[in-house]
Amino acid sequence: MNEKNPFVFVVDDDASIRDSLKDLISSAGLNVQTFASAQEFLASTRPDAASCLVLDVKLPGLSGLDLQQELAKVDIQIPIIFITGHGDIPMSVRAMKAGAIEFLTKPFRDEDLLNAVEQAINRGRQIEQLENRSADDKEYSEDGVHSQIGFSEIVGQSAALRRALKEVETVAPTDSTVIIYGETGTGKELIARVIHNISLRRSNPFVKLNCAAIPTGLLESELFGHEKGAFTGAIAQRIGRFELANRGTMFLDEIGDIPLELQPKLLRVLQEREFERLGSTRTLHTDARLIAATNANLSERVDAKRFRSDLYYRLNVFPIVIPPLRERPEDIPLLVRYFVQKYTRRMNKRIDTIPGTAMKPMTEYHWPGNVRELENVIERAVILSRGSELEPPLAELAQQKALPAAVSTDYSTTLREAEREHILRTLKDTKWRIGGPGGAAARLGMKRTTLSSLVKRLGIDRPS
Repeated sequence: MNEKNPFVFVVDDDASIRDSLKDLISSAGLNVQTFASAQEFLASTRPDAASCLVLDVKLPGLSGLDLQQELAKVDIQIPIIFITGHGDIPMSVRAMKAGAIEFLTKPFRDEDLLNAVEQAINRGRQIEQLENRSADDKEYSEDGVHSQIGFSEIVGQSAALRRALKEVETVAPTDSTVIIYGETGTGKELIARVIHNISLRRSNPFVKLNCAAIPTGLLESELFGHEKGAFTGAIAQRIGRFELANRGTMFLDEIGDIPLELQPKLLRVLQEREFERLGSTRTLHTDARLIAATNANLSERVDAKRFRSDLYYRLNVFPIVIPPLRERPEDIPLLVRYFVQKYTRRMNKRIDTIPGTAMKPMTEYHWPGNVRELENVIERAVILSRGSELEPPLAELAQQKALPAAVSTDYSTTLREAEREHILRTLKDTKWRIGGPGGAAARLGMKRTTLSSLVKRLGIDRPS
């Protein structure tokens, strides 16, 4: 696989959807080859190795699920993203259990597909890295898989990070519950994915849910599912996340925000491996491994009666603490180069030099938003850089570290003004269309949600 130009296959019998997907995926700087049927895909001459396959479930002749099985028979390992206009629940369960990266129901958001493609490309790289190792330098764990697979996206060499990764390697082969502690933006979900990817469960689903992002009234249904008619608006049966994660890994982010009234049901799943869907008396069983994450101090929440002590002790079997970026400044230059490469490739730009006037203030800044904040800053810097050198105003970060917290977020007037002007001009050029092929987000090389957030934060209003 050419790492600089990942290749994506699209199989869909609808020509308009094929063209739309090709434009969308190409806008992210990826090579795309499309096919109208599974038979055409199998009969074609294709690159030896591809990054990912975007596959429609309902196809004439050989279905998408049949094609998945045919590829498995001849040991072709390619990450698959299923798409369908039918939303068939048993089909989605079959696809996820067969190892699909994602299952998207039409119409889906552009950023959801691009996020799934990016995840699939990373999975493909991990597979290729394992296959390319010579027999002499393979170090096998108990089931014959090298212990380092899955670490390719974790950037850093600091002692603090190495300690955390050593704990990851220790616990991953077990089925023990893990809780990951870390500030916002430190990469807790990435660590959870690594644990899954180097575990015995890696061929089964990794299912995630952010407890803070789901309204309290819907969270129980998301976790455990519901039957048709269980409540107003329940027009069909819904499979819950724990059911989808059976034999795989369930990742619950922001576990500290789960309501008190739901905590006994979560505790029951952890202890008894059983639950009921809303509106049903039938007891279901799950063999999902739980990985939780939080940026809160759960012991303090237990003292404040906001979190059950029995659930806390059940979750706290194997805690892993992810260090904040300010505690590992030696990793910042590595991360900067990694994100510059990521976004120059995505935006089809070339930046060869990162001047010291930009790097020095970044290594000295305290990064309250951690790696996520650093990534956002680099993304904006790549957008604004006009030549082959990563340009200031990143150097203004040097000023921020000396300012009190109350004003430290308001120092970079020049950066915000330049960024605002650039985004506003792009929005005008695209007639204020944010998403889709040819939209402002695609032109700027960022996710639609990222651009929408920036538009709001920068106070950009669409003229009436």
